[in-house]
Parts: sequence; structure tokens; C-alpha cells
Amino acid sequence: MHTLAMIFSLFRHTNTPPPNRCIRTAPMCSRLPTFLLLLLPAFAFTQSEKAVIDKVVATVGSEIILLSEVQEQLAYARQQEAKLADDYSCIILQNLLVQKLLVNQAKLDSVSVKDEEVENQLEARVERLRVYFNQDEKAIEEYYGQNVNQIKEQMRNDMRSQLLAERMQGEITTKATITPAEVQVFFNNIPLDSLPYFNSEVEVREIVYKPQVNAEEKGKARERTEELRKRIVEGGEDFADLAKKHSDDPGSGSNGGDLGWQKRGTFVGEFEAVVYKLDPNQISQVVETEFGFHVIQLLERRGNLVHARHILIKPLITDDDLQKAETKLDSIRQLIQNNNITFSAAVKIFGDKNTPSYNNDGRVANPRTGNTFFEVADLDTNIFFAIDELTPGDVSEPIPFRAPDGARYFRLVQLQSRSKPHKADLRQDYNKIQAAALEQKKGDYIEQWVLDKLRKTYLSVDQMYQKCPNLQEMMNYNQTLRP
Repeated sequence: MHTLAMIFSLFRHTNTPPPNRCIRTAPMCSRLPTFLLLLLPAFAFTQSEKAVIDKVVATVGSEIILLSEVQEQLAYARQQEAKLADDYSCIILQNLLVQKLLVNQAKLDSVSVKDEEVENQLEARVERLRVYFNQDEKAIEEYYGQNVNQIKEQMRNDMRSQLLAERMQGEITTKATITPAEVQVFFNNIPLDSLPYFNSEVEVREIVYKPQVNAEEKGKARERTEELRKRIVEGGEDFADLAKKHSDDPGSGSNGGDLGWQKRGTFVGEFEAVVYKLDPNQISQVVETEFGFHVIQLLERRGNLVHARHILIKPLITDDDLQKAETKLDSIRQLIQNNNITFSAAVKIFGDKNTPSYNNDGRVANPRTGNTFFEVADLDTNIFFAIDELTPGDVSEPIPFRAPDGARYFRLVQLQSRSKPHKADLRQDYNKIQAAALEQKKGDYIEQWVLDKLRKTYLSVDQMYQKCPNLQEMMNYNQTLRP
């Protein structure tokens, strides 16, 4: 492959810049799932080691690349692939140069990323870490040698740069569109022996139904929440301690109820209406939402960002409540089968509006691919068995399931389509081929943009990397390279 083109072939595999750095040293990285390796900044070197060996190995515009950045990504790559090319560090540095070029231009073009966007991304990634460690922040601190706030602080600059690069990349490719004729040309250019083979896939729709809590259990939950509030306000007990012991929110309970910094629109309406009216350190009255009953304390506020904590008490769902929910959903299934109501209408009338599929006409998106096609291995086991003998258009019986937070629901699943294993076919797989063609076109936009900017942007590469053929080629495009 042409050396300069190599970077673009690698770069096109993702809509975002190259992966973030590895978490710690290589042996430690191997203990965590792959997605967690991308969550945190690197700790590959101690501070004393960095003081000795770290240095600037490249500069593009006003952005610099450190030797440690290259070495940390190399350590991560070795965890994914034992045998790497001898010049793989050259490829890594080239990836970093493209990312830094995007960041540099984003700053010149006044492309901005708001503080709240950075905070939201940091909180989302740390929350995934909390989930992996079962909400045990002490375990996180013992593993990384830093508490969650310190980890977020160390991630902040890298996160802002990543978001800037993504935003700039989006600006470059915003006008990229693909026509049916271009899709046809793209498909025809794929050699017959290189056509991908697609396994059997299905598309499904769902109606997710939330069981209704009976009035007696709701009353008990409210009384318990009122008692906890009284213990805080009148008894002087510590809010965080009570949240750890009693809150039914698995995400924040172990952290003393702390919800982190959140922007307006994050919370459900009843919760948000209260939290934005509180003064710092003020305790709310008991607030009822669809999740249960809350006591809220505002800690800080910065414009539209609020930092709050809460205690959530969920009413108990009884066996009788579950039976009524299952019966209700079965009656909805009968209405659909008898053509008294369409599946789409039933989604809107009876479906849980907080379910992602609710706003997609019940269509379920595959979290691994982002589209609505599922291979058998991607399906939830219960859904697989429920639709195994259905034909397209059929609706399953009610299926019980639990949400990640432990809440209990039922769903009806409709089989939309089922394909047989086959080689890629333009008629049958048009949407997939169209998406691939569009990604290639976006890659062409990025490639041309990079080549244009290399002719206008200051570029410097350390002597230790100047023998890399791909980097030599990048420097040849550059007009301001210093000797």
C-alpha cells in the first residue's frame, strides 16, 4: 500500500480519531475489557520516569506530541495484537499527527467544545468504569492510585482534544453525500472474491411495558422517603451516609447519592423543576418521579450546569403488579393480532417513552453496530428464543426482563425480517453498502483536507522518527519544515 495512503485506510475504520492511550502498563491493561482501555488517560510511566525519558517528538501547528503518547499507544496496540510491524510506532505517530492537525485547525477556525460537553463525556466514561467495578470507588482508587475526581481531571485535556478533533472532522465531511450511482460504482469495484459474507440477520420491533405500582406500595415508599428527609433536616444525619445505606439508585447510591455535574434537560421533568430552584446545600421536599421518590440536595450550580445528589426510594413491585402487567400486555398482543390496532400505534399508546426504541417506531437498534440488524449472537437470549419460530410480522408473547438498574419490565417483540446467510448483494444489503460507500467518501474528504493542510501548517518531527517512510512523505508535503 502507498505509504501515505496507509494512514487514511487506518483512519477510515472509525468516525473518530485514533484510540486513546492505554491505562497503565501493558500487564495491567490486559486485566480489563477492551472498552475500558480507552476510558482513562495513560499511567504507563511514573512521574520520575517521565521526567527522564519524555520529550516532544513532533509538532504540528501549535500542538505537540510527546514520546510517552506514542509509547503508550504502542503498549495498548501490543495488548490487542501480539505481532506488530517493526515500524508500527511510525503509524501511531502518523495517526497522532492527523489528530493534532485536526485539533490545531479546530482552534484556528474557532470550532469550540463547551465545558459541559467535556464534563458529560468524562462523567459518562467514568460511569462505565464504576459499572465495571460494581460502583466500588475504593476499588477504583486502589487499582489506579487515584480517586474518580483525580482521574477525571487527568482525562480532561485529552477529552477536550478528542472532542475538538471529532467536531473538526464533522465540519470537513458535513457536505459528503452519496448518490445511488456512486453506491453502484463502489459495489462494482469490490472484487468478487472480496465480497463480505453476511450471516443470518433479523430485525425486530418491541413494545416495552412498565408495570404499574399499586397505591399501597407507593404510600410506603413515600413514608420511607419522608422519614429519611426528616433524619437529615431535623436529625442532622449525613446525607451521603444515608444515600449509601438506603438509596435505590445503583449508579449514585454507593457514591453518597452524587449525580455529578449535569446540564439542563438531563433529568426527568419533575426532578429538574425542583433541582434548579434549590439554593446551594438546600434540601428539597420529597419529589415523585416515574422512578420513585427522591430527596434532593443541590451542591453547586454554574449556569445551566448543576451538581446535585439525591436519595431514591423505589416502591416495591409486587407479584400481583407483575401479573397484571403481563395480562395487560397479552391483551395488547391480541389487539394487534386481530388487526384492531397497529404495532406502531400500540408502541405510542402503551410503550415506555424512556425506551430508545419508543422514538424509533419500536425498532430496536443493535448497540454493537448502530443499525437495526442483529446476528443471532447479538440478540438477547430471551428475545432469540421468543422469535425463533416466528415468521415476519408475528408478535411474541410477553417477555419479562430487567433493566440495568434492576427495574422489572415486560416486552412484546415483533419479527420484522429474517435473512439467510449470503454474500453481500446490492439489492438485499443496499443500506449497508451505502453506509460503507459514504464512509469511504468521507475518508476521501479527510485525505484531501490533510494533504492541503500539510502544505500550509508547520510540521516538525524528531530525528528518531525521520527515517519512517510514511512520515518522510508527510514532511514532503509540508512547506515549512525546519531543518
